[in-house]
Amino acid sequence: MDILTNVLAAFGLSSSAGLNAYLPLLVVALAARFTNLVQLKPPWDALESPWVIGALTVLLAVEFFADKVPAVNHVNDVIQTFIRPTAGAILFASTTQVITNMNPVVAIILGLLVAGTVHVAKSAVIRPAVTATTGAVGTPVVSLMEDVVALLVSMAAVIVPVLVAAIIILLTALAIWLMWRRMRSPRALAH
Repeated sequence: MDILTNVLAAFGLSSSAGLNAYLPLLVVALAARFTNLVQLKPPWDALESPWVIGALTVLLAVEFFADKVPAVNHVNDVIQTFIRPTAGAILFASTTQVITNMNPVVAIILGLLVAGTVHVAKSAVIRPAVTATTGAVGTPVVSLMEDVVALLVSMAAVIVPVLVAAIIILLTALAIWLMWRRMRSPRALAH
């Protein structure tokens, strides 16, 4: 069961990093530093450093506010195209380290793919649709919802990893439904 929970936690944290790079890293860093829920081994234990926690807090604040401003959020998404998958790779590799059979390169690639996929869905599909349909008025609301989801998924991945599977399935179903609905809209059918 330990292997399964670690894999579920890794997938949850990596998918969360696709929405917000610094939030799941900060959740893992704080959980590792102040609880027994996360045990990080070298080199990943560097996340527990007060300096790293401070830097993650500052970076989280910058991304939080940059993502709420309609024009700035697109620039932020371009920059985050490299950061979010990297955060996902770090999270996947650090949380699956107890699995001795998993090659670290495989863990890093899986983290890159999971976080990268979520990031692309967010920045290339969902956000442009929100901007187009709300005239960018919905950007701060959607961004805040993404942050809340990233926080909840990160916390669930650390506290109760089995819940992560259900959350990921629900979010994937919601994203597919939104894309299907967008494609079936009268404007999309007219083109």
